[in-house]
Amino acid sequence: MVARTPQHARAGRRWPLVLALLGVAGAIGLAMAWRWPARHAAAPPPRVTPVDGQACRDCHAAETAAWEHSHHALAMQLPTAASVLGDFGDLTVRTASTGITRFRQRDGRYWIHTAGPDGGAADYDVRFTFGVDPLQQYLLALPGGRLQAFTLAWDTQRRRWYELNPDADATPRDALHWTGASYNWNYMCADCHSTGVRKNYDASTATFGTTYTAVNVTCEACHDPHSPGTVRNAGRTAAVEIDTCARCHARRATIGTDAGPRAPLLDTYVPALIEAPLYHDDGQIRDEVYEYGSFLQSRMHARGVRCSDCHEPHSLRTHSNGNALCTACHNATAPALRHAVDTGGLKRFDYDSARHHFHAPGTPGSQCVDCHMPTRTYMGIDARHDHSLRIPRPDLAVRLGTPNACGACHANQGPAWAADAIARWYGPARRSEHTWGEDLWAGARREPGALRALQSLLRDAATPAIVRASALARLLDFPGEAALRVFTAHLTATEPLVRLQAVTGLELLVPAERVGHLVPLLSDPIRAVRIEAARLLAAVPIVRFAPADAAALRRALEEYIAAQTTNADRPEAHLNLGNLHADQGDTQRAAQAYDAALRLDARFVPAWANRADLEAAGGELDRAERTLRTALRRVPEAAQLHHALGLVLIRQRRGSAALEALREATRLAPDEPRFAYVYGVALYDGVGAARGRAVLDAALTRFPNDRDLLQAVAAYAQAAGDAPAAQRHLQRLRSIEAALAGATP
Repeated sequence: MVARTPQHARAGRRWPLVLALLGVAGAIGLAMAWRWPARHAAAPPPRVTPVDGQACRDCHAAETAAWEHSHHALAMQLPTAASVLGDFGDLTVRTASTGITRFRQRDGRYWIHTAGPDGGAADYDVRFTFGVDPLQQYLLALPGGRLQAFTLAWDTQRRRWYELNPDADATPRDALHWTGASYNWNYMCADCHSTGVRKNYDASTATFGTTYTAVNVTCEACHDPHSPGTVRNAGRTAAVEIDTCARCHARRATIGTDAGPRAPLLDTYVPALIEAPLYHDDGQIRDEVYEYGSFLQSRMHARGVRCSDCHEPHSLRTHSNGNALCTACHNATAPALRHAVDTGGLKRFDYDSARHHFHAPGTPGSQCVDCHMPTRTYMGIDARHDHSLRIPRPDLAVRLGTPNACGACHANQGPAWAADAIARWYGPARRSEHTWGEDLWAGARREPGALRALQSLLRDAATPAIVRASALARLLDFPGEAALRVFTAHLTATEPLVRLQAVTGLELLVPAERVGHLVPLLSDPIRAVRIEAARLLAAVPIVRFAPADAAALRRALEEYIAAQTTNADRPEAHLNLGNLHADQGDTQRAAQAYDAALRLDARFVPAWANRADLEAAGGELDRAERTLRTALRRVPEAAQLHHALGLVLIRQRRGSAALEALREATRLAPDEPRFAYVYGVALYDGVGAARGRAVLDAALTRFPNDRDLLQAVAAYAQAAGDAPAAQRHLQRLRSIEAALAGATP
């Protein structure tokens, strides 16, 4: 009933690899309860191995003094009158997300009385504070060694309790309730807010035995604990130092325990790429992504600037205040930078003047960061700077619909007004060159010519590695020979992040055709690359490989399984293991893995979808329907599940029920062109041409570059005798296809 073009076939496969991207909140706290109502079992505190920091202090007194008042040192503290900043003076607060909550002191401890995991109210005592400014949270303990960050936080500036999730409800069923996985310290927070963390999750008992060597962020977090005096950034190279910081200052997925202070970042973590909803299409920050991914996009990073050039690494403060930090290098005389930094492109000019920023000194817009590092607010009150350090381009905001720095103060005037102002100030010499952000934007929207633009971006060695990797990710939406040539050409890229995404791109090939390309990558020096190659080769029978290659595949698969086991407390890991077993033809173990994911999170949509897909693929359509209906009782707002149910019902020849499910999927996900396409085709075939064409025409208005929609609308227009409309849509389709076919690596 539904035409399965290559694009649609890819989208219709089971839910692919899912990585749990750590969002380590910048100001989350740590707490544990020691007394519980009878219905709960007590949660033991993490076991701590004391660290004698005196050896560092004796020789590095100045660094220690700077560190002692830093956010690293105060990241996590025992609750005392000095460390607890919130009002625990027998205060009652009522909010939508936590209900009635009482903060008080008793027996020398700090207590929060609130609804727990079963919905009943109980007392939870605070064992640790978490963060100091601009907010402070408190961690509470749940059974099984779990520590949870409470979702009422203390605003240290306005001195008030406020909700982190005002749209959540006060029941544990809500995914953003404080008792849920999103606020679990053991996984989400501990790795970066304490030192020497070992999560120690036992999947057989679903319990944590988490340990750490220091409760806060100490010397060993950045310096090699095995060789006193040796720092992680041995050799003082920018790349190694930035990788050290990236272990916590990046939105990333974990693929193993820390491989050592000098190990490459991608041996332990996989940083997020420039993709929605984390970033805007041109690379500006959107969700909470921290500094690493944006800084990699900057020209400063490309020139060799590193974190400690701006931030004193022990106090974490900037080396200078205000514009003085920037004008140390960007000035009319000479830059004050290390010899390893390329300053050849710096223009000599008095930037701290109205001749440059066109704002009165001391007013908003006169500070360098106002225009070159605009902020976005997270956790309600925490404003963070975009570290891509880009030049304001309101003209691009007009064309792309992306944010621009001028809008922070002049939102009412709009980007066109700001673009006109820039034109008046700087004249024809203003910056107006093409940017890679425009290419990523075009790729995200599948614009005609987008593949050529992405190809050109990838050929430019000056393009940041994270941008090229993100461009490769965009190419997955342009399946065909041209895209495959681009992916294979980048399998030997120098940068691991680019090489990794090139491997992922070979998902476009059937498994047997991947072998020749990916076997060499099974022995790649970077763990993330090795295990991704192994994942994509898992469906190929081991007997098809030469003995040495088979051994390499087994080793890499063991690493892949170990990476998932590291995250056995997360449903994403079990989903990935289920996919691996399904690829290897072991449907029983695949089903068991999907069920394990659902035991951890009964609302985890990908596991429900893949479980049903496994059953449908085996011909068990009635069982697949029951699975999907069970899932929808738990997650009625999941468009993917309604869509999957519609497809199952079509195979059962239950047209009316199928149309109802497909229509609901389009209602819940109006920005998903595939759902609209399938629903429109189903309407056309099952109800009537007029109804189907109306849905498809409306969808094509929203997604003018979707090839499935263009093909269907053109065919149906031709069938209706509307030759001009059919030719118009076919011409656009041909232009898109020509652009795809014409690209070369």
